[in-house]
Amino acid sequence: MTTINIKRCSHEELQILQEISIETFNDTFKDQNSPENMEAYLDKAFNVKQLEKELSNSSSEFFFVYVNNEVAGYLKVNADEAQSEIMGDESLEIERIYIRNKFQKQGLGKYLLNKAMDIALERGKKKIWLGVWEKNENAIAFYKKMGFVQTGAHSFYMGDEEQIDFIMTKTLI
Repeated sequence: MTTINIKRCSHEELQILQEISIETFNDTFKDQNSPENMEAYLDKAFNVKQLEKELSNSSSEFFFVYVNNEVAGYLKVNADEAQSEIMGDESLEIERIYIRNKFQKQGLGKYLLNKAMDIALERGKKKIWLGVWEKNENAIAFYKKMGFVQTGAHSFYMGDEEQIDFIMTKTLI
């Protein structure tokens, strides 16, 4: 029997967070980006100092999802000034939903997305939003299926390459 649990990530789990961040990002995007740009991004986004800063921000939260007591992935949400775009006090950002390869296609993305929506509703937020790479067709299709619509776009830098992320939003209330 498969058991799925979710638990808020603590500072003591920083190394696990870093390992899963690098593993999942690399597995998802390495085939579409140069090794140099991947390395530059991974070094910048997932170094210990950066992750400590993000974990210490009271407007950001990380949650690990466990399958049979093994970390399968994680969720990061941002509120208020921690959001990567100015979206106002009524919005919550899903900055990351990362699932390890061996746990994909088991409904964990939907599970984490529902957790993010629960957090948003508990905090009285009216909208939830995220950025998704314009070339990540599977993710875009998933978010559309979950009720998100494209409401804009912004630049995302993978090393020295500018890429476009679609901003997708879902109204909750």
